[in-house]
Amino acid sequence: MKIVLAADLADFGKDPLWITIIKAVMLFVFLMLGVLFGVWFERKLISRMQNRYGPNRAGKFGLLQSVADGIKMGLKEDLFPNTVDKVLYLLAPIIMVVPAFLAFSIVPFGPVVNLFGVQTPLQLVDLPVAVLFMLAMGAVSVYGVVLAGWSSRSPYALLGGLRSAAQVVSYEIAMGLSFVAVFLFAGTLSTSEIVEAQEATWFAVLLLPSFLVYVVCMFGEAARIPFDLPEGEGELVGGFQTEYSSSLKFAVIMMAEYIHTFTASGIAVTLFLGGWRAPFPISMWEGANVGYWPVLWFFIKFVLTFCFIVWVRASLPRVRYDQLMSLGWKVLIPVNLAWILLVAAVRNVLFVNNGTFEGDLYVSAGLGVIIVIGALAIWMRFDTVNQRRKEARKAEVEAEFEELSNEPTAGGFPVPPLDLPHYHGVQHKEIPSGTN
Repeated sequence: MKIVLAADLADFGKDPLWITIIKAVMLFVFLMLGVLFGVWFERKLISRMQNRYGPNRAGKFGLLQSVADGIKMGLKEDLFPNTVDKVLYLLAPIIMVVPAFLAFSIVPFGPVVNLFGVQTPLQLVDLPVAVLFMLAMGAVSVYGVVLAGWSSRSPYALLGGLRSAAQVVSYEIAMGLSFVAVFLFAGTLSTSEIVEAQEATWFAVLLLPSFLVYVVCMFGEAARIPFDLPEGEGELVGGFQTEYSSSLKFAVIMMAEYIHTFTASGIAVTLFLGGWRAPFPISMWEGANVGYWPVLWFFIKFVLTFCFIVWVRASLPRVRYDQLMSLGWKVLIPVNLAWILLVAAVRNVLFVNNGTFEGDLYVSAGLGVIIVIGALAIWMRFDTVNQRRKEARKAEVEAEFEELSNEPTAGGFPVPPLDLPHYHGVQHKEIPSGTN
């Protein structure tokens, strides 16, 4: 039986400098090519869902369409509106894209492998607080969005930046809380060790409520439909990037958005879907998690997660901003807090002998189902209360309208009383309200 050389924190920091540079370049190339072909793949997938062809002119199957768009935006004249703060206006896209690259550096692609004669993990870097590093990078990138809106000196762009700041505050909290249950079960914040902790069962099964909450927060964090409120075209023209022409700066903004989507997909695969480990029944094969095969399993999970994000975009409309904030503060955060209390209690009961899992999986799954049913019951209760409030408000408005309909001016233009005795030397009588 082959031994899987799973990476842990002790395997990092030992690579020669040239190996680290090679892995960094490989990661950069993967993300750049992912953006180019991710745009093409998304357009093709949505077009098939809508019974049309999509890009099919530039290159075979339209594969060069994204390359042509990138070259076009790179060669366009770079304009600076007169009223913008030029320094911040130029730095904002950079602040958005750099943290997006850094956040993906903690995602493990595979176990320890032989790379050019050196035993090294297929991961650029790992930290004792790697997941917190990812959350920090996601929060820092929001500064780029806010600065892009503020430096543009446009009310539409400023509203998009403010929306993004408020959105990340609410959904960053809910996303961080969804990770707490993973930390409790894995006993670590290291991404490589979290993947190792899912050797028996994926956390998407053991911690289903946390996974579902993360999926919702994933759209809010990446600002994707139905939560792309910072760039709501209907009410904000183009959102925070309204004053950015279709030039290289605009291309950098779009690239940052896609890389954030890739990061959200990679974190979902790493924390909840077993990471690079082979799914069942492929995992029954002895060599499934050895060598470079895990890269294939990770890539398949990654692509399927991205397909799900595209599917949601093609299926759901954009929600209202009040609905977005209400979902984050009134539903996701309270449900997360209740779930964390339950998970902490279950961990104390089921984890014995220095953290070795000896409990019944069905007990844990049953408790998860109970908490989901309880959360749905609470949500339905709140929905019933809100519906009653809406009906009461509707009745109150109808009563006010009926009372106003009895006024003589209802349905017309009210005439104010002219109570001045003289106007330009002419004496006038007071005209009753409602007369013509």
